[in-house]
Amino acid sequence: MDTTSRRAFLELAALGAVGAALGPRRASAATKSLTVLHESSFIKTYDEYFQKVLAPAYEKEAGVKVTYELTSVGSLQTRVTTIAETGSGADITANAFSWPFLFDDKYLDVSDIAEEAGKKQGGWYDAANEAVFVNGKWKAIPFGNIGQLMNWRTDWFTDWFKEVGFKEVGVTKFPETWEELYEVGKKLKAKDHPFGFELGHGFGDNHGWLYPLLWSYGGHEVEPDGKTVAIDSDETARAVDFARKFFKDTMLDDVLGWTDVSNNKAWFAEQISCTNNAESILWLGKRDFPEIGAVTDQALNPAGPKGRFHLLAPVSHSIFAFTSDPEAARAFLRWLTDEKQLGSWFAVADTYYQPFLHAYDNAPMWQVEPRNIPYRDAMATAHLPGWPAPASRHMAESVAKYVVVDMFAKACAGAPTKDVIRNAEAQLKEIYRSA
Repeated sequence: MDTTSRRAFLELAALGAVGAALGPRRASAATKSLTVLHESSFIKTYDEYFQKVLAPAYEKEAGVKVTYELTSVGSLQTRVTTIAETGSGADITANAFSWPFLFDDKYLDVSDIAEEAGKKQGGWYDAANEAVFVNGKWKAIPFGNIGQLMNWRTDWFTDWFKEVGFKEVGVTKFPETWEELYEVGKKLKAKDHPFGFELGHGFGDNHGWLYPLLWSYGGHEVEPDGKTVAIDSDETARAVDFARKFFKDTMLDDVLGWTDVSNNKAWFAEQISCTNNAESILWLGKRDFPEIGAVTDQALNPAGPKGRFHLLAPVSHSIFAFTSDPEAARAFLRWLTDEKQLGSWFAVADTYYQPFLHAYDNAPMWQVEPRNIPYRDAMATAHLPGWPAPASRHMAESVAKYVVVDMFAKACAGAPTKDVIRNAEAQLKEIYRSA
């Protein structure tokens, strides 16, 4: 998984106008440059394309020099917080998770740009609204989602495929439900090919499967009103009970202490047969471990009694309210969001960022590596942590304190279901007391 956006989100949470068809307008005499702040991407060509192609192209068209300021992995949250507090720094910044909600008053309203892009490029996924639509305004332009799905070894799943009737050469299908995956996992663990799903205090590979599991059983932390704590339910209890047996019968015991790098290391050491991760496992496998990459596939999360869900980990772009020339910043963001620029930027990133605009649902980039297509399909059922409650500082605090993760992890370690739910409920009531 990409730890950049996850780490940024968790640590930050604790800290509690010319159309594209006409081209960008020429800058005013006072505006000679803009600075765009980004954290280094896992996909290096993504950053290089901005620096070597997009920025020079905009300077040639608009007379504005765009500086693409990269900050090291894990440091963007500190930079954004400092800029927001001091009112000095970059003009435009990348966001992760719920930053548009946390910095609502520090970001400009970019609704006109977002609405124009939606009309011209097939409309926005509902997840885009969930990610950046704050109090009736678009406080960021959604870029893409860093999806979190099932990664599995096709060679080790072969025996199960034969059992369920997929005997034809090349016909394989990942289990549809959590219970089916559990049954496969028991058999694979007995053959020394256990599963490995993070249950420790990492940045995202834990949330990436535990929130979807909770939702798929009908459980949730807080009601849609954003105030009423609802974690203590029969649905939550069933999700916890499943997680306990899933851990006990299919996984390595070590996962209780895993962080985000752990499942990647275990995968390439060939210690596990299934995990939950971003596209990075397949990407790295193809580059550095081709034999493993050849037998690595990706699939949507399994469905539970109440459906199939995925974690929303959005990347978006916002304009700081204090920028010296708001219209120049808006003109650049409008130009960047135009299909010509946006489409080419997506294309160089190997679908690592899944577009929030429907115009890219069938873009050629998806056929470069068809095994990545499930990440596109997951967008329709992806939500921020805390769903169905709206994003808020309270939700961010819950994630930062690992309330849901620890509820499941303690149950997997042997604590009674009633106790772990009661403890989670007490934490959530304290967090949401001022909601």
